[in-house]
Amino acid sequence: MIEEGQAPGADGEGAEESSEKQQPKKKGSFWKELPILLGVAILVAIVVRTWVVQTYYIPSGSMETTLQINDRVLVNKLVHDFSDPERGEIIVFTAPKDWRSVEEEDEFIKRVIAVGGDHVVCCDDQGRITVNGQPLDETSYLYVNPLTGEQDPPSGDPFDVIVPEGRLWVMGDHRSASGDSRERYIRNGGSVEGATISVDAVIGKAFVLFWPFSDFNWFAIPETYDDVPEPS
Repeated sequence: MIEEGQAPGADGEGAEESSEKQQPKKKGSFWKELPILLGVAILVAIVVRTWVVQTYYIPSGSMETTLQINDRVLVNKLVHDFSDPERGEIIVFTAPKDWRSVEEEDEFIKRVIAVGGDHVVCCDDQGRITVNGQPLDETSYLYVNPLTGEQDPPSGDPFDVIVPEGRLWVMGDHRSASGDSRERYIRNGGSVEGATISVDAVIGKAFVLFWPFSDFNWFAIPETYDDVPEPS
């Protein structure tokens, strides 16, 4: 019972307690609300997966040892709606049909080495890839053979390419086991168009390795790309 404030009556005494009782609140049924809650949760998950963030697993060794087979990464699908991919980023993209060994395996993950307008060359006298004349120090991420301790060279094949506007030159970190721009350039007889991918084919930027949790890692652009000048 809720007590009301006292007021003086005709006889000078306090007013009587209210004879009305507060009605108890009706509680909504959990089982009636559950389908609504599940529907909202599913809708939010679909929206997030479609436009914001998606989980991908790594099916091959082309990005070793940065990414191992069966690792799980999160990919930001929204970032490139506001900016183009940058040199050094790890991206997921829809691969051209002639890049695929299996038709259904259409989504690749590689590192962006050069962007539209860049002059990318392999290699200088120290065996390094150069972009706009600036050599890249790729020792922080190129594959190292665990048995021999030898690191993959930046490329086993020479190339000298100016990347067309709106396209990207991409390579795997495990250079000797990656179907990428270098490999397609050689196979296509030096076709730059066939060796690069369209910016429009990019699905998103991989920003974190979250599984296995023991290998958790945020992906940052390697510092060597900070020194690359803009194309002249």
